[in-house]
Amino acid sequence: MYKATITLEALSCPSCLQKIESAVKGLNGIDQNSVKVLFNSSKVKADFDESSLTIEAIEKAIEDLGYSVIKSKVKAA
Repeated sequence: MYKATITLEALSCPSCLQKIESAVKGLNGIDQNSVKVLFNSSKVKADFDESSLTIEAIEKAIEDLGYSVIKSKVKAA
């Protein structure tokens, strides 16, 4: 498992948070219990299985909702 921290452009509403959380939790390879969207710091944290999911796929799921990804960090869990 890897831990991802994805920094987004500033989130403007709590419903944004729920949309992003639902999209990320819906990806195959995400540890659903690990997904946290931090509203104040505009970050998404999640653990994922690198054999079935890439950081790029997580970023794309977020960007497909209309939110810009500024940067991502991945480290081994």
